[in-house]
Amino acid sequence: MEFISPTVIIILGCVAVLLFLQWKNLRRPPCIRGWIPWIGAGFEFGKTPLEFIEKARIKYGPVFTVIVMGTRMTFVTEEEGINVFLKSKEINFELAVQNPVYHTASIAKNIFLKLHEKLYITVKGKMGIFNLYKFTGQLTEELQEQLQNLGTHGTTDLNKFMRHLLYPVTVNILFKKGLFPTDERKIREFHQHFQAYDEGFEYGSQLPEWLLRNWSKSKKWLLALFEKNIPDIKTYKSAKDNYPTVMQAVLDLLEMEANEQKSSNYGLLLLWASLSNTVPVAFWTFAFVLSHPNIHRTIMEGISSVFGTAGKDKIKVSEEDLKKLPLIKWCILETIRLRAPGVIARKVLKPVKILNYTVPSGDLLMLSPFWLHRNPKYFPEPDLFKPERWKEANLEKHAFLDCFMAFGSGKYQCPGRWLALLEIQICIILIFYYYDCSLLDPLPKQYPHVMKYTTWSYSSGRQEESEIKQRALPVRWSGTYLWP
Repeated sequence: MEFISPTVIIILGCVAVLLFLQWKNLRRPPCIRGWIPWIGAGFEFGKTPLEFIEKARIKYGPVFTVIVMGTRMTFVTEEEGINVFLKSKEINFELAVQNPVYHTASIAKNIFLKLHEKLYITVKGKMGIFNLYKFTGQLTEELQEQLQNLGTHGTTDLNKFMRHLLYPVTVNILFKKGLFPTDERKIREFHQHFQAYDEGFEYGSQLPEWLLRNWSKSKKWLLALFEKNIPDIKTYKSAKDNYPTVMQAVLDLLEMEANEQKSSNYGLLLLWASLSNTVPVAFWTFAFVLSHPNIHRTIMEGISSVFGTAGKDKIKVSEEDLKKLPLIKWCILETIRLRAPGVIARKVLKPVKILNYTVPSGDLLMLSPFWLHRNPKYFPEPDLFKPERWKEANLEKHAFLDCFMAFGSGKYQCPGRWLALLEIQICIILIFYYYDCSLLDPLPKQYPHVMKYTTWSYSSGRQEESEIKQRALPVRWSGTYLWP
């Protein structure tokens, strides 16, 4: 009887293991690996992420994996995968975002995981629906203060218009009155550094900081701004209601937790999450409304019926006034639907089954609100701007339309969504009340192949301006409604 040599047994064993692993991998989604180690398909994906996703979906089916910067990203584009993304207990938001938080705000991963839920509850409580009434008067006053600087008429780029209006309002309300600079040179400096930081955020969340010199410089400038002002923010008291700001609530929690992380890092995180969302949504809402004359006219008629004919006096906007103007809120939500984030992410803790595939632990599970919001099954005539579709949403009970994912989902939906909606509502009311406005160029189209991509935002889904070209949209305003 012949004996099989140990060498042959080892070889056969190795072959068996390889066959087993290959069989096991067949159960995983198709994988796009790219041709460069570690980087994978990063270059192709980074250039045109949404076009890349759509082509991959057509070629590989509704579930597929992409290797990007050493990370496995598994995309789900159909109902079963979406249900797993929304409902599975085996996927996690915090672990998906801890790396981007560390890269973009220099918050240590262990500290982020320790404090995130408490901070989320704090921020959500401060900006939640039951506290919105505390912001209505503040927002109205701050916006009117900025509108005074416009003069009686002018022409400018719409994005610049919204930045100059909303940057100071948002900063002064969330942090402390007077934090935003008033000196022209310092204002330009703030705009320059925040825009550089915001536009490079996607790269900064993934790449080493030493590769992004200009972005890193702006990040350090913003951190230094907060480092300098944190003592004043802590001791700030409103002259009117003495109600703590959102940042003051965050600082109180950090102090109570004896956190060794610098407060300025959380200040930067809150700043980015608020400004990078509010300005683009206001930009697109304003542009959509002015591009639809019937909607613009109806809104103007509604504003006149509530506040009367525009005059020289300041007006006050109340919660009751807002309830009488539902079309404005519908327009904002429809804008957000059409200009939703490219993708949002969760981390797979244990293998999950989707269709005939098993997505392994460690993968980032990716969902694209951009494509989900264009599914006619959920949104008939999805490419059209139809604010009236939001009549079906139970907004009185703070519920959105089914499959509306712009604010994320589940436990960690955007904590500032209601305050952001309120700010944009009041902004639109005041601009249209005091000024006649018109676009000087047609509304630009949004092309998926140039839309930006983000794996993370503090709110779990960031609103995007989509492409740099679309920022150059000139708008004209005129009015005689200046007050002393």
